[in-house]
Amino acid sequence: MSAIADALAKVYAKSLFELSMDAGGTDKLVEVAEELEQICELAREDKTINLFLSSPVVDVAARGKALSAIFTNRITDLTLRFLLVLNNKGRLDRLESIETAFDQLLQEAFGRIEVDVITPVAVDAESLTAIKQKIETVLGKEPVLHPYIDEHLLGGIKLRIGDQLIDGSLQTRLRKLGEELKNNGGAAVRERFEAFMDN
Repeated sequence: MSAIADALAKVYAKSLFELSMDAGGTDKLVEVAEELEQICELAREDKTINLFLSSPVVDVAARGKALSAIFTNRITDLTLRFLLVLNNKGRLDRLESIETAFDQLLQEAFGRIEVDVITPVAVDAESLTAIKQKIETVLGKEPVLHPYIDEHLLGGIKLRIGDQLIDGSLQTRLRKLGEELKNNGGAAVRERFEAFMDN
């Protein structure tokens, strides 16, 4: 699942977003976003790179020189300078969270929103299209869906939209039904259960 951007990551992402806009508008935004994604992907795939970026025991000055040697002429000067700032501030370990926050800002700029779709089994293309249309109708933005499987779910669906989790899983619905039984007695629950079974 996509990482959740924390408050600090959002501050750094917003600064980079504004610098990118000033440096070249939407084209530069897309370019920087792609570079951040590639660097994060490298770190996820290679433990040595991940350790190099995130370890507090690596000397900051030495890591800065290494970053310059590795990335000069391979990524834009703006992205490299940003990595060096993160290195100097001891924030390179937050790069993935910052990349997530930056991508969210980019999607918002293009009128899109990232949505994780979590289900117990794989969802077919037709169902994904229906989910996408419903989300677009409610939010008024084009959702970019990322389907994930969680075999621990009994049924239903969970949606993660930004920092918000919408839980429509069977477990949650049954739990709410149990709470209603305790609080409201049998008649109200029977009605709710019949409606639940109809759905």
